[in-house]
Amino acid sequence: MRRILTIAWITSCMVAVHGQPAPDSLSAANAALQAGAADRALAMLNSLPSSAEAHNLRCRVLFTLERWDAAAAECERAVQTDGGNPGYHMWLGRTLGERASRASFMSAFSEAKRSRAEFEEAVRIDPRNAEALADLGEFYSSAPGIVGGGDEKANRVAGELDQVDPARAHELRARIAESNKDYGTAEREYKQAVTLSKHPAFQWMTLGSFYRRRDRAADAEAAVQNGVKAAQRDRTAGVALFNGASVLTRVNRNPALAAKMLEDYLNGPVKTEEAPAFVAHTRLARILAQMGDKNGAQKERDQALALAHDYRPALDLKL
Repeated sequence: MRRILTIAWITSCMVAVHGQPAPDSLSAANAALQAGAADRALAMLNSLPSSAEAHNLRCRVLFTLERWDAAAAECERAVQTDGGNPGYHMWLGRTLGERASRASFMSAFSEAKRSRAEFEEAVRIDPRNAEALADLGEFYSSAPGIVGGGDEKANRVAGELDQVDPARAHELRARIAESNKDYGTAEREYKQAVTLSKHPAFQWMTLGSFYRRRDRAADAEAAVQNGVKAAQRDRTAGVALFNGASVLTRVNRNPALAAKMLEDYLNGPVKTEEAPAFVAHTRLARILAQMGDKNGAQKERDQALALAHDYRPALDLKL
């Protein structure tokens, strides 16, 4: 559901006449964020004056580092500075949602309601924002009615997504069906999303994740294999390899393929904050360690910490 931004595209925006980098520190910080260089991105942002965009970017860097409280504080400042930007509301909704999933019952109740309100505001400002619609629909489909969730609301959002991103609409309907234990309908909807998607590699991995949740390991691996083939024809789909590797790891299938998928993502032309490079290095280190390649695992862990020196999963990794 996250936005994909290529390093090549960012770089082209930063290049001025005669090939000299444009003096745009926010673009440079965003490029570092997309590349997974969290330490560098934060250093750049911490040297800049306060602005809504700087706070939003800092929030998103902290989000990749799983520092939810700090991320939420930065996203709140972005919204307070510029309440008319739908992306700022969407990212605040995401950080509050992450906090809610880890909070005590009473805190989670409050945070979930605030998360819903931020997603709703993002969609109110920009009703054709597919990312915000997908986030709102996912919230409605997964949250209990007491905090504003519900299938009727989720289905309404799916209808709105039909007009802007049909593949996401089918994925949302699949999630609704799955939450109601209508697994046959869910599977059909996930497959329809694959058919309609402009970037089917992502939807193949989503289908694989569904099979993982249903304990259908062989089907999960087959879906991932199809996703790999689709990614080979789509240079923007590198993050799908990151997602698929996670599916294989969680079903304990084909670790060699999972490792190769992460390597291909890290060596490919496209990086994104949706799949931070330091997270990919950490996951690859874990797989290599399980495969007995301790030296390779140590190198990957070192590369993760070189990008994000205090990323806790990398620090805690036992090799």
